[in-house]
Amino acid sequence: MINADEIAGILQGQIANFRAQVHEDQVGTVIEVGSSIARVYGLEAVQQSELVEFPNGLQGIALNLEADNVGVIILGPDTEIKEGMPVRRTGRIASVPVGESLLGRVVDPLGNAVDGKGAIEARRYRTIENIAPSVVERQPVKQPLQTGIRAIDALIPIGKGQRELIIGDRQVGKTAIAIDTIINQKGRSVYCIYVAIGQKDSTVKAIAARLESEGAMEYTTIVTTSPADSPALKYIAPYAGCAMAEDLMYQNKDVLIIYDDLTKHAIAYREVSLLLRRPPGREAYPGDIFFLHSRLLERAAKLSDEKGGGSITALPVIETQAGDVSAYIPTNLISITDGQIYLTTGLFFQGVRPAVDVGISVSRVGSSAQTKAMKSVAGQLKLDLAQYRELAAFAKLSSDLDKNTQATLTRGEKITEILKQPQYQPMAMEDQVVLIYAATKGYLTHIETIRLQEWSRSFIDWLHDKHGDIPQAIADTNALSDDTAKALGSAIEEFNKTF
Repeated sequence: MINADEIAGILQGQIANFRAQVHEDQVGTVIEVGSSIARVYGLEAVQQSELVEFPNGLQGIALNLEADNVGVIILGPDTEIKEGMPVRRTGRIASVPVGESLLGRVVDPLGNAVDGKGAIEARRYRTIENIAPSVVERQPVKQPLQTGIRAIDALIPIGKGQRELIIGDRQVGKTAIAIDTIINQKGRSVYCIYVAIGQKDSTVKAIAARLESEGAMEYTTIVTTSPADSPALKYIAPYAGCAMAEDLMYQNKDVLIIYDDLTKHAIAYREVSLLLRRPPGREAYPGDIFFLHSRLLERAAKLSDEKGGGSITALPVIETQAGDVSAYIPTNLISITDGQIYLTTGLFFQGVRPAVDVGISVSRVGSSAQTKAMKSVAGQLKLDLAQYRELAAFAKLSSDLDKNTQATLTRGEKITEILKQPQYQPMAMEDQVVLIYAATKGYLTHIETIRLQEWSRSFIDWLHDKHGDIPQAIADTNALSDDTAKALGSAIEEFNKTF
């Protein structure tokens, strides 16, 4: 039997609990497309930097919000996008997947894997543009970030939370310094992110293979865009990398991020801005080109202990033309960063590698980002090199030199030779201290300059083998005590008799 009351009760209950689910999408129309830029009509409520979606699944970022249309930069090839196509709002500000699942992977600026190892399962997303930590949320830079390169750790020290610019002409070893620094972080609990902006795919492949062979890829993420990618992808690449670094920093971890290089980034942003018809300024760069890089690099910081004490150390790379550091983009970046490592072609072709010009290079953090051991030997090193540079220029003109001048020149030559270092061979802090001590205390006077590289390799091996307690004491205490210095001096003299 059908019970009318029962059926009526069920219907009344369903009517009372009925919730109409209306899904509203705001859709615009493409009115113009070309050169990776689309003009869209009808997205009145779209937000700045919001992701929008085209019918073929391609995404874009709303960058220009104008009175009657929206200028969208397309994150990919625009060949399949036609006039009249619908464009849908996603309601999501441009963001990338973050977390430790990205370590050991090569990804594009949208977080998609490009290394052929399968998709990345992201649990969290983070917007690519974020406000930098405030003054209150920071603490001074005082912990060293070891690069493993003698010339840098001794003379231009880098601390956790610092921004140090690597600047020089093309092909003078800028990327080599960055890669060596990543390799040197092995076993130091520092995560690394390498952002390759507009680098050839073959170059990125070679870097990934080298990091893999050195065992450095397990704590490194590579974010890459090739020269063939749209300018929009090159523009967002460093911000995407920084968002990945920030996620780790706010989990109280130390992160090293390398932007290689920001010249290509500035050129990509100029291209995007000119296509969006923003008014050009000096060298056709838009008016906010300084803000472009300052808001990126200010996100590098050493957080206060209340915030967990995590850090992002940034090493932006910039390419100069014929050594012109007074050009527009280089001067902008020099004023934003906490110092610069300046590489010159002159030194590079003389065989001084890394080709660091220690006269122009500077770290504005200085010795506060050095261990006591390094500080104790680096002071004398700076002085000796400064005197050598001053005299070397005059020595070329003069034939007869007094004994003191000859001694200063000889010591300078020995120090310059000791500071040379092969690529992919970063060195532990205690070994660097030992070599610099030997150079500055005059123990190398009777060693031929051309044999110094051989001497340094042999001596370090011999010291670890026969007097392992000396480097171990320096490593354990981060200081060079009087007793250790005395033992080290005796060890050097002992070795020199047999060399």
